[in-house]
Amino acid sequence: STGSTLCSYELQPSEYTTDLRAAKLCPKYPVPESAPIPFFHRCAPVNISCYAKFAEALITFVSDSSVLHRLISGVMTSKEIIMGLCLLSLVLSMILMVIIRYISRVLVWILTILVILGSLGGTGVLWWLYAKGQISASAVQTQIAKDNLQALLIYAISATVFTVILFLIMLIMRKRVALTIALFHVAGKVFIHLPLLVFQPFWTFFVLILFWIYWITVLLFLGTTGSPVPNEEGFVEFQMVGPLKYMWWYHAVGLIWISEFILACQQMTVAGAVVTYYFTREKRNLPFTPILASVNRLVCYHLGTVAKGSFIITLVKIPRMILMYIHTQLKGKENACARCMLKACICCLWCLEKCLTYLNQNAYTATAINSTNFCTSAKDAFVILVENALRVAAINTVGDFMLFLGKVLIVCSTGLAGIMLLNYQRDYTIWVLPLVIVCLFAFLVAHCFLSIYEMVVDVLFLCFAIDTKYNDGSPGREFYMDKVLMEFVEYSRKSMKEAGRGGGAEGRELKPM
Repeated sequence: STGSTLCSYELQPSEYTTDLRAAKLCPKYPVPESAPIPFFHRCAPVNISCYAKFAEALITFVSDSSVLHRLISGVMTSKEIIMGLCLLSLVLSMILMVIIRYISRVLVWILTILVILGSLGGTGVLWWLYAKGQISASAVQTQIAKDNLQALLIYAISATVFTVILFLIMLIMRKRVALTIALFHVAGKVFIHLPLLVFQPFWTFFVLILFWIYWITVLLFLGTTGSPVPNEEGFVEFQMVGPLKYMWWYHAVGLIWISEFILACQQMTVAGAVVTYYFTREKRNLPFTPILASVNRLVCYHLGTVAKGSFIITLVKIPRMILMYIHTQLKGKENACARCMLKACICCLWCLEKCLTYLNQNAYTATAINSTNFCTSAKDAFVILVENALRVAAINTVGDFMLFLGKVLIVCSTGLAGIMLLNYQRDYTIWVLPLVIVCLFAFLVAHCFLSIYEMVVDVLFLCFAIDTKYNDGSPGREFYMDKVLMEFVEYSRKSMKEAGRGGGAEGRELKPM
């Protein structure tokens, strides 16, 4: 009567009202008014009320799971606090970037002292809250209060172990901290002259989000492609035949490669801008927008370099992901030897990926300096790094460690504020998940800001190494480096001479290039 063919294909439209099988092969009336979802070959009800049963089932599932219900209720109850703490982490990250720009000379010691005080204060507060909870514990406690008290004990023990490990690392690294001050000071000047560098993570993240949306859209297209084929039950399935079956692999490789390509473009852009700053003797003669100039050079000359570097990372990352998938599928089925070999291969590929990523970043810097192709730049960067292995180990590692302390400071400060605020709700709200969400967000925000600073320090170090290799300060071969770095070189030479007379181990760390 309506002209709609809604039954299974094995039932002809003329048999809808006469065939006894219609009760099983046709939908129950009334059929809700439906419309096709564009491009996806799927029909969905137009009336939103039709989805009420799905929502009801979801609510029932959440209600039946007591732990999940308590976690979600804790997040919903503390949503204002969570949003405020996330905003706090963003503000702290920006304040830290301001501190890096203007007081870089004392930044290292300020961070060291603040991390010591923060770790001690956080650990002390956790033990104090746990002791207070134990003393004030009544005979009749709610399950939530008991869970929070147990979580406080776990947090306090973890914070104590973390504080002890942090103190040991800082004790070992204390003699090398002075080596980073000069590069930190110059990096602070870079951000003063190139303030737009701070916003690079936001642009990169925005481009990545756009690409991921596009990738997911194409993935949905792939999931609904193919020819409609009736199955044994009379329903229609879209089966992919021919080359379409292998498009999934092509699409997955594209996700990894293009993501790495976008990140490599950011590294090349930052490297180009910092190289322009370093090798411009008169800073007043810098281009009006060095970052846009760097982007222009990237698009015009260096896209192939970036594509090749990101493709090499993809070639290493794909086998590692395949091995991780195999390890997950065979978990509990393989013998101890096979499990050990799989883990060893995964670990080796991970180490290789990290080394290649670091070499790629320095290759992009060499490309920005010399305008050479990727292979030549990678070879030049590798030679420079090998010639200055002690400097790489001392300056680069300590610099990265100090930036890690900055991330720890932001996470600890945000977490401490979260503990103090959520503590007022501990009797009726479970606050494990809200605190984890806040700390994760704080770390991601701090990482986005400080990763750019870390990248600038690495680029400055390679520029410094190349500058000292081809120039010696004599007429006609003057240094391009900042005065602070010149003082640093002189300090290293004096320390080397003193160590040569005293035979100390400190001089070997300060060996001049």
